[in-house]
Amino acid sequence: MIAAELIKRGAKYYAKETAVIYKDQKLTFEEVHKNSNRLANALFKLGLKKGNRISFLLANSIHSVEIDFAMLKSGLVRVPLNTRLSEEEQFHMIMETDSKAILFTEEFADRVGSLRERLSNVSLFCQVDGIPKYEWIIPIYSKMKTVTDEDPIVPLSEEDFATLQYTSGTTGKLKAAIHTQGSWAAIATNILSTLTIEKGDIMMHAAPLTHASGTLVLPHWIRGAANAILPTFHPLEYLQAVESIKPTTLNLVPTMIVMLLSHPEVEKYSFNSVRSLIYGASPMPREALKRGLELWGPKFIQYFGQTEAPLILSILPVEDHVLALKNPKYYDRLLSCGRPTATTEVKIVDENGKQVAVGEIGEIIVSSSQAMTGYWKEDELTAETIKGKWVYTRDMGYIDQEGYLYLVDRKSDMIISGGFNIYPREVEEVLYQHPAVMEAAIVGVPDETWVESVKAFVVLKEGQQVSENELIDYCKAHLASYKKPKNVEFIDSLPKSAVGKVVRRMLRKEELRK
Repeated sequence: MIAAELIKRGAKYYAKETAVIYKDQKLTFEEVHKNSNRLANALFKLGLKKGNRISFLLANSIHSVEIDFAMLKSGLVRVPLNTRLSEEEQFHMIMETDSKAILFTEEFADRVGSLRERLSNVSLFCQVDGIPKYEWIIPIYSKMKTVTDEDPIVPLSEEDFATLQYTSGTTGKLKAAIHTQGSWAAIATNILSTLTIEKGDIMMHAAPLTHASGTLVLPHWIRGAANAILPTFHPLEYLQAVESIKPTTLNLVPTMIVMLLSHPEVEKYSFNSVRSLIYGASPMPREALKRGLELWGPKFIQYFGQTEAPLILSILPVEDHVLALKNPKYYDRLLSCGRPTATTEVKIVDENGKQVAVGEIGEIIVSSSQAMTGYWKEDELTAETIKGKWVYTRDMGYIDQEGYLYLVDRKSDMIISGGFNIYPREVEEVLYQHPAVMEAAIVGVPDETWVESVKAFVVLKEGQQVSENELIDYCKAHLASYKKPKNVEFIDSLPKSAVGKVVRRMLRKEELRK
């Protein structure tokens, strides 16, 4: 099965139904299908060919879905650029992938102009919205008026590359996971077999569709559900959108959920239309989850996945969330990311690749049809990551007696202080229980005595105050003494990736500069 074929099926089955909602605009399945055909044909007319890479600098827009679909139908390979990265990092990604074109939204025209002066491999600079401000910009949607809306004529197979998806950069090394037509279709069918999606549902996106949220578009399309797209995430605007659009499904990262629950007006807005609130990408603080369940009800579903093996590798369904709240015996299950899905195998191994005992912490490795084929131009790193059928995730975790997977931390984030292993998430969980704390991140910093010591970066809730010593004592009361922070620094916000993950690496880097 190829992803392009799934797009055609959705267009055929639900032609006149609403497929995309953006602000006050709506597009039917047929309109999205034909627009994506025109875009693919326009790009071919400009000289691009199947297999060419196209870099994206795109904000969420009315065109987001049809742009992705055009790539899948044409065999052109999408290279989404994290819009938060520096120009130098984006330049590296464009050059490394030998992109022949850049597709961008109006707000990134100046950045593209600056990149253009240095790029030797890119010949086409295509703006997808607004009026171009420079003569070298191609208004691609104007070009679409001169081509047919019939399916592009191009042979496609499961092995054809579909996307080069760069990791979010939490490890410091930019690397692009290769996904094919086959793996992209497998991601969609895996989601379909795991989540309940029905005709007439509305999936609402606020995170960038060029990243993880975008993998949820095709499964909803296939079922005849609409994708409602917000330009970006702002807590109050999001709450208002939930009430006005009445989505049935939400996809949020824990940081977004914490921000919503911390908003002073959160209780004014109804979530009654929402059937499923899907969350993942990073660990969820239990206190925030408990508050969300109390306020919005039994709607939460947690997933585990990563760029190398996207959604959904394991799932903690609604019923497990409810059980954890009702029965103290199962409260710790809220720390779990559930059990493996039907299409996924999961093992926990030691440094030698040997499976460890139940309950023992090791590296999570997975085998799944939606896994990448490797990293672009990184043969050595690919060999380190893919061994046989297994993808080594670099996430540390364990599996309990009942088969639930617990994500402990990234391998690179583990702190070794005085010979003891300390996992940041454990300390962060305690800090989140303090009533004054909105967000917290733990990193290891150099220490002359202990090699590394624990430092906390804390964002306080509006109007709340607490001292450094009070938080240290609070942690000491709930943790082994060697795990407590030695220092606490109060900051206005934590550095985050495009998908909302806290980037501890950036905090460590800033600390070393001091």
